[in-house]
Amino acid sequence: MKIPAMDLPIDHFLRAAAKAPDRIAIKDGDLTLSHGDLAARVNAVAAALQDIDPAPQSRVGICGYNTVEHLTAFLGTLAAGKTWVPLNPRNGEEELSRMVEATAPSIIVADADCMGRFDPGSATVVRGRPTGGSQHACGGDLNLAALMSDFAGRMPKRHDLAPDDVQAIKFTGGSSGRPKGVQQTYRVWHTCIDLMTRAFELDGDDRNLLAAPMTHGTGTLLVPILAQGGMQVFMPQPARPAAIIDAIEKDRVTTVFLPPTVIYMMMAEEDLTKRDFKSLKHVIVGGAAMRPDEIKRGLPMFNNALETCYGQTEVPQIVTVMRSRDWLDNDHRLASCGRATDRCDLRVVDSEGNFLPTGQAGEIVIKSDLVMKGYLDMPEATAETIKDGWLYTGDVAAIEEDGFIYIKDRIRDMIVTGGFNVFPSDVEAVLGQHPAIKECVVFGLPDDKWGEAVQAAVEVHKGQTPGEDEIIQYVKSRLDSVKAPKRVHFVDELPRSPVGKVLRREAKAQFQEA
Repeated sequence: MKIPAMDLPIDHFLRAAAKAPDRIAIKDGDLTLSHGDLAARVNAVAAALQDIDPAPQSRVGICGYNTVEHLTAFLGTLAAGKTWVPLNPRNGEEELSRMVEATAPSIIVADADCMGRFDPGSATVVRGRPTGGSQHACGGDLNLAALMSDFAGRMPKRHDLAPDDVQAIKFTGGSSGRPKGVQQTYRVWHTCIDLMTRAFELDGDDRNLLAAPMTHGTGTLLVPILAQGGMQVFMPQPARPAAIIDAIEKDRVTTVFLPPTVIYMMMAEEDLTKRDFKSLKHVIVGGAAMRPDEIKRGLPMFNNALETCYGQTEVPQIVTVMRSRDWLDNDHRLASCGRATDRCDLRVVDSEGNFLPTGQAGEIVIKSDLVMKGYLDMPEATAETIKDGWLYTGDVAAIEEDGFIYIKDRIRDMIVTGGFNVFPSDVEAVLGQHPAIKECVVFGLPDDKWGEAVQAAVEVHKGQTPGEDEIIQYVKSRLDSVKAPKRVHFVDELPRSPVGKVLRREAKAQFQEA
C-alpha cells in the first residue's frame, strides 16, 4: 500500500507553517526566521537537491555543526523525498569516510569548517555555512545560499513513497571495523514524531535549545517542535556548560536534550541555583543514564524539569518515557527509564527467548513501528537483531508491577566475578555518591582467581585526593563486597564519544592493555 504523496514526515512542519506562517521558527543570535520563511527556504533547497539528482530516495549526507544551514539542508532533504545520512563532524575522518563509502550519497552538504573531514567519493558537494574554515568544496563550488536564491519560489516534486521506504540511514558503532547503517523508514519517523509530541506534551510555546549535536538525539525534537509551531534556538558551538546556562536564561528555553556528562558540569557551575530557569519544562537526559542521586539533586536546580526516555538507533528515542512528575514522588523510580509508550510492546526474555515474569531481569525485546527496517547491506546482522518481529536490544532490564522499567546494563558489559553477576551500573550508582568522585565507569578485566575482576576508572573533583582503599571500602559498605572494585584507576579524563558519552569499552581496553 502506498501512502498519500503529502503524508511524509516533513509535512508535519509544512502544514504547521502554512497555518501560522508568522510564528518564529528559528532564533540564532539576532537572526530570526518565521515558519513561513523557513518553509520557503526548505522548499527551495528541496527543489535544488532534486535538480542536482532527480532520483527519489537517493542519499544526501549532511556534515555540519548546529547551524541554520545544517537545519535547512536537513529539512530540505526530507522535503525532496531523499534519504538523510547524518555525518557528525566530531567523528574521526576515517570513520566519516567509511560512512560515506557505505552509503554512497549522491550529494553531501558540508559547512566550510567541516570540509576535509571526509572523503566525498563521487558525491556532489554543496557548501552549507560558508565561513569558519576552508573554502574549498572537495571538487565543487556549489553553496546552499546560492541554491536557495536560484530556486526561490520553486516547489519540489512529490514522489509516491511507501511507509517502509527509508527516510534516514544513521550509524551505530563503527569506531572500528565496518559501521552499521541503521535504516529508519517513514513509518519509524511518523511514529517517533507522534510519540515525542504526545509523550512530552510539546506545544507551540516550546523553545528548543540546540546544544547537543543535531545528528543525534537532539534531532528527534526538530520536526515535532516545529510541527507544533515551536522554535529552535541556536547557540555558539561548541556548547560549553556555562553558555548553555546563559542561553536557557536569556532565551527563555523550555526544552533541551543533553547527555548526563554535560548536565553534571552544569550542576558544578557556581551560583546555578540563583539562575532563572522558570521557563524550563523538559531537560531530557539522553545518550546514557543519569545517576539516581544526581537526578534527585538536579531536579530542583532545573525547575523540576529533568526527564528521560529510552531507545536505540535501531528503535529510536521514545520506546519509554519518564516524566519529571514520576521521579518527584518516588525515590525508587530515580533508577527507572520510565514506562513503555503506547505504540511500543516491550518485554524481557531469557537466553532462550522466553518471556520472563514481572521483576525478573532479562534482555529487552521490542515490537513497534519504531523498529528499523534493518542494517544497510547486512542481512545476517539484521536477522540476529530482529527475530519474529521482535528487536533484541542487548540491554538487560526488569519490569516491575507498576510497569516502570529498570535497565541494568548491556548484556556484554555484565561482569561475572566468582560466579556472581555484577551489573556495572549498580556499582557506578554507588561510586557516584562518593563526594570526591566527579564521573566514573566500571568494567571487568580477566583475573586468575575471580574469572573477571570488577575495576573502576574515576575522575575526581578539583582539589580532591581520595585513596583507592577509601573508595573500595565506600562501595563495600553499601553493596555486597563481591560488587566492590578490586582496583580503582584515577584518570584526568575518561574516554568519551563525540557526543560526550563515557565509553566503557574504551576504558576497559585502556586498562586491559596497561
